[in-house]
Amino acid sequence: QVQLVESGGGLVQAGASLRLSCAASGRTYNMYAMGWFRQAPGKEREFVASITWTLADIRYTDSVKGRFAVSRDSARNTVALQMNSLKPEDTAVYYCAAADRPYASRWSGSLPSEYNYWGQGTQVTVSS
Repeated sequence: QVQLVESGGGLVQAGASLRLSCAASGRTYNMYAMGWFRQAPGKEREFVASITWTLADIRYTDSVKGRFAVSRDSARNTVALQMNSLKPEDTAVYYCAAADRPYASRWSGSLPSEYNYWGQGTQVTVSS
């Protein structure tokens, strides 16, 4: 069992920066990867970024490349999402997620079904 606690959301103006953090506790030794998703009102949950735990293999969705950076601190069992040059279209509830070690070799990191644990979400609002 893994518990995830997110923090760092808020209300900012366009062009500002925010840093989201997600702290994992519990059976963290089984984690293979952590990811970030976001969901705006009336929209589907969208993949943002992911990072594997051992090798720090990082993946981003195209819309955030060059603006967002994901990182992990293995010693603290935390993952962060640094968000720069925020745009109003980034407004959403941001969720962190953790995936257990997969048995299959195929792994995208971008599918909600690949993750086993989810945080409660943190609101990010970007005003124009």
